[in-house]
Amino acid sequence: MRNNFDVIVVGGGHAGCEAALAAARMGRATLLITANFDTVAQLSCNPAIGGLAKGQLVREIDALGGEMAKVTDMTGIQYRMLNTSKGPAVRSLRAQADKKQYQFLMKERLEAQDNLFIRQDMAESLCIENKRAVGVIGKNKIKYLGNAVIITTGTFLNGLIHCGTSQIPGGRAGEPASMELSGSLRGLNLEIGRLKTGTPARINSKSVDFSALEPQYGDETPLPFSFTTNKIDRPQVPCYITHTNKKTHDVIKANLDKYPLFTGQIKGVGARYCPSIEDKVFRFPEKDSHQVFLEPEGLNTMEMYCNGVSTSAPPEMQEEMLRTIKGLENVEITRYGYAIEYDFAPPTQIKPSLETKIVENLFLAGQINGTSGYEEAAAQGIMAGINACLKIENSDPFILDRSEAYIGVLIDDLVTKGTSEPYRMFTSRAEYRLLLRHDNADRRLMKYGYKFGLISQQQWDALNEKEDKIKEVRQYLESKTTANNSLAKILRRPDSKFEDILEMDESLKGFNISESAQEQVEIEVKYEGYIARQRAQIEKFMKMENFAIPDWIDFESIPEMRIEARQKLTAVNPLSLGQASRISGVSPADIAILMLYIEGKARRAERKPE
Repeated sequence: MRNNFDVIVVGGGHAGCEAALAAARMGRATLLITANFDTVAQLSCNPAIGGLAKGQLVREIDALGGEMAKVTDMTGIQYRMLNTSKGPAVRSLRAQADKKQYQFLMKERLEAQDNLFIRQDMAESLCIENKRAVGVIGKNKIKYLGNAVIITTGTFLNGLIHCGTSQIPGGRAGEPASMELSGSLRGLNLEIGRLKTGTPARINSKSVDFSALEPQYGDETPLPFSFTTNKIDRPQVPCYITHTNKKTHDVIKANLDKYPLFTGQIKGVGARYCPSIEDKVFRFPEKDSHQVFLEPEGLNTMEMYCNGVSTSAPPEMQEEMLRTIKGLENVEITRYGYAIEYDFAPPTQIKPSLETKIVENLFLAGQINGTSGYEEAAAQGIMAGINACLKIENSDPFILDRSEAYIGVLIDDLVTKGTSEPYRMFTSRAEYRLLLRHDNADRRLMKYGYKFGLISQQQWDALNEKEDKIKEVRQYLESKTTANNSLAKILRRPDSKFEDILEMDESLKGFNISESAQEQVEIEVKYEGYIARQRAQIEKFMKMENFAIPDWIDFESIPEMRIEARQKLTAVNPLSLGQASRISGVSPADIAILMLYIEGKARRAERKPE
């Protein structure tokens, strides 16, 4: 049995799958250790991929050579483009996935991958030599050695499930928690905190009165997630909308003393933007109702996910509450909802490469860094997998900045600002979102995936052909005039579409430009002024990002700087002035002092006689 590897990935969730696949595809012997191989890549909460800003993350993962988008396209059962009435900067793709099909297809991809080995075991401790991670020890005391270790444990670190007064150790329902690894991390002097998340009940669709509900259908012509998928030809199904009401809220209010969220039983901090139904009723007493989405869990199951009513109520109360909702008067619960607390490592302890600052060659990715969501986890996973390989090669780390990708925003937010609650990606977090659209992720990031060997030559050639077509057609539109106007000026009109220009000029059809390239041309022409303005902003941003903070600097030795700023800068140890400026508690005046201090030291060093 082989026990020596290049990269070891601990945890088989969405971060672990992308990390392991990336490392193996980069030619490294990679071991994935998971407590239960039958539940790798499980959609533990809602059976959906993407959503606002999250859809951009999925497309960026795909452009880098990841697997999430491809597997979604093979198992998606409803696709919807969100925010279609708004500009392209905030549009995002979301898909319901067949829960089990998604999981089993990703498992198949892992099993088939060259250089990837999989062991069902529970990692209990880390092997450390000279402050370097060199392996892990499993529950069965087998030692697995490696040159880099990536921890992607999700909610399994000291996981504790709450359902009413019941408290059961577990990483999710039916699976044991990792009870030893947190202690090993603490032993490395890593700070460990506590967070909370939750999930709603699942119900049998046979017991639902669909005639009382509002169906929500997907897009008539679904747009795939992956740039390699030509079209979606799978069966598509509707979701259904209903609402809580006064009676629902009265049931909850009358029993607040039975909810672990309010009894003090739960200590961890929950997600601000995805609260439980009891938290919604408590925090927003003025609201008479809250929307509930009933989402199918797959084509071969009758279970439905009750999106919007996550709860940790006792089982009998969950039934009473749900039966007050229109269409659910006779509902049968198949699985009760619950809350789960788990350990995480505040992410200011990691570098932008996701390597820990304390231990070399130890990387953290996913919910262990304080994020929520499959997409945020998978994005960190592929970045950790790439960077673990680069570290082994003694190459520079791969770091995406905020102007390049939502992934760059995500990781920069984590390592610079930290988080005390589950972090969720939003389009509002990205300053340059007009350039970081879901539709151009291939044009922004595929060059990196190709560089690391994660994108095929065929994909790369197709992208270059697409770029050539976009350039040719843009030049043609600017030069060709009709009625004293260039075609580009006509396309800039609010009510004008690329299809209209095709009808006006027959010769334009001779370019044989694809629909995705047409979309790029239309957006670039229509938003040309805004895009130029945002690129100018990025130039200013890059001046700060490229102003490196030297390794020798001691923030505590700068007396002109405020004490709080010195403490925050020391804790984060930023790589650049740009990163330093985004640290909470560091003011523009502190940045100016820091810049003068660095420049002054550099000038004195230049004048120093040899």
